[in-house]
Amino acid sequence: MAKKIPLRKCVGCGEMKGKREMMRVLRAEDGSICLDTTGRKNGRGAYICKNASCLLLARKNKGLERSFKMSIPDDVYDTLEREFENLGAE
Repeated sequence: MAKKIPLRKCVGCGEMKGKREMMRVLRAEDGSICLDTTGRKNGRGAYICKNASCLLLARKNKGLERSFKMSIPDDVYDTLEREFENLGAE
């Protein structure tokens, strides 16, 4: 029997993709928001495709705000963009 691949929806473009093909953005218990590169940290997760355009879309359509049910300041988005660049996302 084939192993089931867990699918997640991108908060930017809305596409369903395999969990391994995406980046997990994490809201920790203390309210901080960061990239979870391992996918195993505790907290509420939202997924974004591994390209910068989806992060821009998520910023524009407030996808992360909806997922985390909180307002997200611009500096958090700026930090996420830098982390994306450091990881070599397209």
